[in-house]
Amino acid sequence: METLIRLLKDHPKDPAIAGLIKDAEAGSDVDLNQQSQQLSGVWDLRWSSASQPWLKQAAWLDNLQILDPERSRGMNVLRLNGPLGRLAAITVEAELSIASATRVSVCFRKGGWVGPGLPGGGRLALMKTVTQSFPAWLEITALDETLRICRGNAGTIFALLRRNDLSIESFFFSRLNQHQRLSRRHEAF
Repeated sequence: METLIRLLKDHPKDPAIAGLIKDAEAGSDVDLNQQSQQLSGVWDLRWSSASQPWLKQAAWLDNLQILDPERSRGMNVLRLNGPLGRLAAITVEAELSIASATRVSVCFRKGGWVGPGLPGGGRLALMKTVTQSFPAWLEITALDETLRICRGNAGTIFALLRRNDLSIESFFFSRLNQHQRLSRRHEAF
């Protein structure tokens, strides 16, 4: 698995990755009932079998998946890599639940554009409710502290590496903080 992780970090377009993913899946025994803490975190898409550009790795793009099964929430984030990424992102928020030892059910709730932070907290955002007409899920086929391999409901294979430099709360905190401030204002009346 070390070779796979190294290639995903340094050479995500290496043709050997597909075979190494199959080997990792064959040698893995996932049980989300025991590994939900390992599932939780910010994950960086490094390789995908998809043909759609937004489901593939690109050097100039952060393609992140934030999973927080303890709070039944998740988010997909596309943003420019580097300092410009803090200015705007495309996000899709979801409700998550662990459906079996290897499967996470995903119900998309809203998506749209999230802009820069505002003075006093919060962010500019243009979000729309998502109407999901099909069941979505992730089948987790390999999981440890560094690497997650999964298959989506359309059969796409994804290999992601944990981003220890980013926290789950940094993606959800501003909305929670904004809600708490509004609640305090309401209580003052």
